[in-house]
Amino acid sequence: MSGVAVQEARHGGVGAHGGGCECGDCPHGAREGHRRAVAEFALRRDAFAAGQGLPAAVAHSASASRQWVSEELTQSAGLVAERGRAEGGAWLAGLWRRTAGAALAALVLLLLVQALTAVGAGWTPARTAGLAAAVLVAGALTAASWFHRARGGALAPVIGEDNRLSTSRAVAVSWVLFVAYAVLVLVGQLALASAHGQREALISGLELRRGAGTVTVLAVVSGVAVLVRRVVGLRVLGQRLQKVRADRPRAADLLTDDAGRGTFADIQYVVINAVALAFGAVRLARRPEQLPDLPWGLAVVVLVSAATYLAGKYAEGGRPVVLSVVRAREAGDLDGPIRTGDDIEIRGAGFVPPGAQSADRLSRMVVRIGAVNVHVPLVPVAGGFSNPTDTLLTVPVPADVEPGRVEVQVVTAAGVETNRCVVEITE
Repeated sequence: MSGVAVQEARHGGVGAHGGGCECGDCPHGAREGHRRAVAEFALRRDAFAAGQGLPAAVAHSASASRQWVSEELTQSAGLVAERGRAEGGAWLAGLWRRTAGAALAALVLLLLVQALTAVGAGWTPARTAGLAAAVLVAGALTAASWFHRARGGALAPVIGEDNRLSTSRAVAVSWVLFVAYAVLVLVGQLALASAHGQREALISGLELRRGAGTVTVLAVVSGVAVLVRRVVGLRVLGQRLQKVRADRPRAADLLTDDAGRGTFADIQYVVINAVALAFGAVRLARRPEQLPDLPWGLAVVVLVSAATYLAGKYAEGGRPVVLSVVRAREAGDLDGPIRTGDDIEIRGAGFVPPGAQSADRLSRMVVRIGAVNVHVPLVPVAGGFSNPTDTLLTVPVPADVEPGRVEVQVVTAAGVETNRCVVEITE
């Protein structure tokens, strides 16, 4: 039986494949399904933006056609979001295999470096201990990846509650693994040492005065990881920070905010800690008989970087705010008060949370006009949407709104409510 026939028999024929298929060895996998759904949505959005595809029953009315287009795009965006979640789940499920491959590649690279540097100098017990420690660490990571394969494998500890990679946790885990590897190297040498003097020298290599800088940095970055989680959680619960869940973690999360823009606090924290880890690795290679003695100058630089990162976490975000509500006016319209059936413009800031620029997130925005909840219509333009935006929303005033003074309030895609703004509705 051919490979294609086997594949069809396994999944019940070609027709059984859909966009959510996660088998990974056919062209109908979760990634392909998501890509196709995104492409189809973009074509449909751009067609509506050009005035194409409108049924004759609503084409005569601008408000009816806008509402119909918004509903159609909302349904299509829901399908794209479903395909995105399927792709994210399939990516996480297969991550443990990539972790095992990366661990094996790191072991091979270390073996090659050890062999090349041993030419002329000879093979030493420290090289054996380093290689054995690397095998233990790689084995532990691979085993943890397999046991937690449904939750991201080895990345599970560094994935935040919003399904993004946490910069603070990633940095802390890197230092934990480095220190654990350094201690294992010392343990391996201690097990291989035969002379009493060698054993005493190795034990003294674990004294605090030898690795005070490294231990201090480890304590600080670990504390920052715990504190940042607490700070972010309290700010979200206090509606001072808006968070939306991502489809899956990405490496770029370590250097960017939720909207994918590079942030100075995150970048400098990752770069400085990477440099410090590289320095520590070189010191460990030069002096494998003791903990890497990170100089206090470099340790202080890492502490300053941690303080900057923590301050950035305190400063980011903020509640969305409504500044004013006015009657929307098109060219040729007469000036007048706000009446039921009119469109109103809500001007403010923070209406679209970082990471909520996709259509399925935008379609969740709601405006409360008195006791009536009005979903913000999606107004497509080529390549995106003109409504809603981060600073301006346009919604119709439904007939169910009673004339008089009413309160207007926006509920964002993250579930955060803005302040209330009072407007006068006339008959």
